[in-house]
Amino acid sequence: MSDEGKTDEGKSDEAAPRPARHRWLLRFEALALVALAAFVTLTSIRIVHEGRMQELHASDAIVVFGAAEYAGHPSPVLRARLDHAYELFQRGLAPVVITTGGAAADPSFSEGGVGRDYLERRGIPERSLIAETQGSDTAQSAVRVAVIMRANGLHSCVAVSDAYHVFRIKKLLEHEGVGPVYVAPRPDSRPHSVAQRAYAVLREASSYLVWKLGMT
Repeated sequence: MSDEGKTDEGKSDEAAPRPARHRWLLRFEALALVALAAFVTLTSIRIVHEGRMQELHASDAIVVFGAAEYAGHPSPVLRARLDHAYELFQRGLAPVVITTGGAAADPSFSEGGVGRDYLERRGIPERSLIAETQGSDTAQSAVRVAVIMRANGLHSCVAVSDAYHVFRIKKLLEHEGVGPVYVAPRPDSRPHSVAQRAYAVLREASSYLVWKLGMT
């Protein structure tokens, strides 16, 4: 009987710490979720704020981030970004325009190449245009733009994209050593419905979080 009692007592001693460890893990998970929620919320506020900016400062380059192209023609979204960049170039904000974006389904065309050709047809001289044609996403394009700018002795830029995209673009370019980085969202790029605005903000906040965590 005494041996059985010792065995039971030993088992209870071994089992005792388990609930404590379990509670600690639950607390840690709860704190992690709170921290993530706080980060996404604060980032969302910054995204909305940045999307309302038009920082029209003289710079070394105007950088247009790509969007879809269709068989060598810019989509309406890409055309609107390019038209905004054209207007900024005509106002003398920068002597160079860099268009970005690699090829998608059709390897014959890239977003950057289509953007460059479109702006050249609109009247921007070829010598003032540079196309980044390898980036498969925003982060890759930012890295390649930074390389292009350093190779050409360019430092500051005005980034052109959609309203809820420019916050992440600015952070990516700054991370690559470009600066100062100003933002100039294309007109009327802010989603109109509440649901669309919420989706756009959360998508960008999540993408920024994934990048900050080094998962891209």
